[in-house]
Amino acid sequence: MATVVAVCTSPKKGTKKTPVREGILKSGYGLVGDAHAGVQGHRQVSLLALESIGKMAAAGFIFSPGDFAENITTEGIDLVSLSVGTEIRVGDVVVLEVSQIGKECHAGCAIRCQVGKCIMPEEGIFARVVRGGVVRPGDALTVGKGSRHECR
Repeated sequence: MATVVAVCTSPKKGTKKTPVREGILKSGYGLVGDAHAGVQGHRQVSLLALESIGKMAAAGFIFSPGDFAENITTEGIDLVSLSVGTEIRVGDVVVLEVSQIGKECHAGCAIRCQVGKCIMPEEGIFARVVRGGVVRPGDALTVGKGSRHECR
Protein backbone atom coordinates (compact mmCIF):
# COMPACT_ATOMS: atom_id res chain seq x y z
CA MET A 1 0.00 0.00 0.00
CA ALA A 2 1.27 3.47 -0.87
CA THR A 3 1.28 6.01 1.95
CA VAL A 4 2.29 9.51 2.95
CA VAL A 5 5.47 9.30 5.03
CA ALA A 6 5.77 13.01 5.83
CA VAL A 7 4.18 16.39 5.16
CA CYS A 8 6.77 19.17 5.11
CA THR A 9 6.74 22.97 5.01
CA SER A 10 9.18 25.84 5.03
CA PRO A 11 8.54 29.56 5.50
CA LYS A 12 11.32 30.43 3.01
CA LYS A 13 12.09 29.27 -0.52
CA GLY A 14 15.40 27.57 -1.21
CA THR A 15 15.62 25.84 2.16
CA LYS A 16 14.95 22.38 3.53
CA LYS A 17 11.41 21.77 4.73
CA THR A 18 10.42 20.59 8.18
CA PRO A 19 7.96 17.73 8.76
CA VAL A 20 4.67 18.74 10.42
CA ARG A 21 1.94 16.63 12.03
CA GLU A 22 -0.56 17.59 9.36
CA GLY A 23 -0.96 20.01 6.51
CA ILE A 24 -3.86 21.69 4.80
CA LEU A 25 -3.87 21.50 1.02
CA LYS A 26 -5.97 24.21 -0.56
CA SER A 27 -7.41 23.79 -4.05
CA GLY A 28 -5.58 25.89 -6.64
CA TYR A 29 -3.16 27.11 -3.96
CA GLY A 30 -0.94 24.43 -2.43
CA LEU A 31 0.13 23.63 1.12
CA VAL A 32 -1.00 26.35 3.51
CA GLY A 33 1.97 27.86 5.37
CA ASP A 34 4.58 26.79 2.82
CA ALA A 35 6.69 29.38 0.99
CA HIS A 36 5.73 27.92 -2.40
CA ALA A 37 1.97 28.06 -1.75
CA GLY A 38 -0.06 30.55 -3.73
CA VAL A 39 2.51 30.82 -6.49
CA GLN A 40 0.87 31.08 -9.89
CA GLY A 41 1.41 28.06 -12.08
CA HIS A 42 1.31 24.32 -11.96
CA ARG A 43 3.85 23.53 -9.23
CA GLN A 44 1.61 23.93 -6.18
CA VAL A 45 2.83 20.83 -4.30
CA SER A 46 6.00 18.76 -4.65
CA LEU A 47 6.28 15.04 -3.97
CA LEU A 48 9.31 12.78 -3.59
CA ALA A 49 9.43 9.06 -2.84
CA LEU A 50 11.22 7.74 0.24
CA GLU A 51 12.71 5.16 -2.13
CA SER A 52 14.41 8.02 -4.05
CA ILE A 53 15.79 9.45 -0.82
CA GLY A 54 17.07 5.93 -0.09
CA LYS A 55 19.15 6.03 -3.28
CA MET A 56 21.10 8.94 -1.83
CA ALA A 57 21.52 7.03 1.44
CA ALA A 58 22.94 4.10 -0.56
CA ALA A 59 25.54 6.54 -1.91
CA GLY A 60 26.62 7.32 1.65
CA PHE A 61 24.53 10.40 2.39
CA ILE A 62 21.99 10.73 5.19
CA PHE A 63 18.78 12.58 4.39
CA SER A 64 15.35 12.86 5.96
CA PRO A 65 11.92 13.76 4.60
CA GLY A 66 11.84 17.45 3.67
CA ASP A 67 15.58 17.71 3.02
CA PHE A 68 14.97 17.89 -0.74
CA ALA A 69 12.35 20.62 -0.20
CA GLU A 70 9.46 18.28 -1.02
CA ASN A 71 6.07 18.93 0.52
CA ILE A 72 4.96 15.30 0.59
CA THR A 73 7.27 12.34 1.04
CA THR A 74 5.67 9.11 -0.19
CA GLU A 75 6.37 5.40 0.09
CA GLY A 76 5.20 2.54 -2.09
CA ILE A 77 4.37 4.54 -5.23
CA ASP A 78 6.61 4.89 -8.29
CA LEU A 79 6.15 8.64 -8.75
CA VAL A 80 8.41 9.01 -11.79
CA SER A 81 6.39 6.40 -13.71
CA LEU A 82 3.28 8.58 -13.51
CA SER A 83 2.38 10.82 -16.40
CA VAL A 84 1.28 14.43 -16.41
CA GLY A 85 -2.46 14.55 -15.79
CA THR A 86 -2.56 11.49 -13.52
CA GLU A 87 -4.67 11.91 -10.40
CA ILE A 88 -3.31 10.99 -6.99
CA ARG A 89 -5.82 10.66 -4.17
CA VAL A 90 -4.54 11.32 -0.66
CA GLY A 91 -6.71 9.84 2.05
CA ASP A 92 -10.45 10.07 1.46
CA VAL A 93 -10.70 13.69 0.31
CA VAL A 94 -7.60 15.24 -1.29
CA VAL A 95 -7.06 14.96 -5.04
CA LEU A 96 -3.83 16.03 -6.72
CA GLU A 97 -3.13 16.13 -10.45
CA VAL A 98 0.43 15.50 -11.63
CA SER A 99 1.53 18.62 -13.50
CA GLN A 100 5.28 18.12 -13.95
CA ILE A 101 7.83 15.32 -13.67
CA GLY A 102 11.23 16.50 -12.47
CA LYS A 103 12.55 20.04 -12.62
CA GLU A 104 15.59 22.05 -13.49
CA CYS A 105 17.84 22.25 -10.44
CA HIS A 106 18.95 25.78 -9.72
CA ALA A 107 22.62 26.47 -9.00
CA GLY A 108 21.92 27.55 -5.42
CA CYS A 109 20.10 24.34 -4.41
CA ALA A 110 21.12 23.58 -0.81
CA ILE A 111 21.41 19.84 -1.43
CA ARG A 112 23.37 20.26 -4.66
CA CYS A 113 25.78 22.61 -2.91
CA GLN A 114 26.20 20.19 -0.01
CA VAL A 115 26.70 16.89 -1.87
CA GLY A 116 27.19 17.80 -5.53
CA LYS A 117 23.92 16.37 -6.82
CA CYS A 118 20.19 16.42 -6.14
CA ILE A 119 17.53 13.80 -6.93
CA MET A 120 14.62 16.22 -7.19
CA PRO A 121 15.33 17.09 -10.87
CA GLU A 122 14.87 13.48 -11.99
CA GLU A 123 12.67 11.91 -9.35
CA GLY A 124 10.56 14.63 -7.81
CA ILE A 125 7.14 15.43 -9.19
CA PHE A 126 4.82 18.39 -8.93
CA ALA A 127 1.05 18.55 -8.73
CA ARG A 128 -1.89 20.90 -8.69
CA VAL A 129 -4.36 20.62 -5.83
CA VAL A 130 -7.68 19.72 -7.45
CA ARG A 131 -9.56 19.08 -4.20
CA GLY A 132 -8.09 20.23 -0.93
CA GLY A 133 -8.22 18.91 2.61
CA VAL A 134 -6.06 17.76 5.49
CA VAL A 135 -3.11 15.48 4.75
CA ARG A 136 -1.18 13.53 7.39
CA PRO A 137 1.59 10.96 7.58
CA GLY A 138 0.01 7.53 7.22
CA ASP A 139 -2.66 8.65 4.73
CA ALA A 140 -3.18 6.20 1.89
CA LEU A 141 -2.21 7.19 -1.65
CA THR A 142 -4.07 5.86 -4.68
CA VAL A 143 -3.38 6.59 -8.30
CA GLY A 144 -6.27 7.44 -10.62
CA LYS A 145 -6.52 6.16 -14.14
CA GLY A 146 -6.32 9.41 -16.01
CA SER A 147 -6.59 13.11 -16.27
CA ARG A 148 -9.40 15.57 -16.15
CA HIS A 149 -7.94 16.69 -19.49
CA GLU A 150 -8.27 13.40 -21.38
CA CYS A 151 -10.28 13.34 -24.58
CA ARG A 152 -13.69 11.85 -24.01
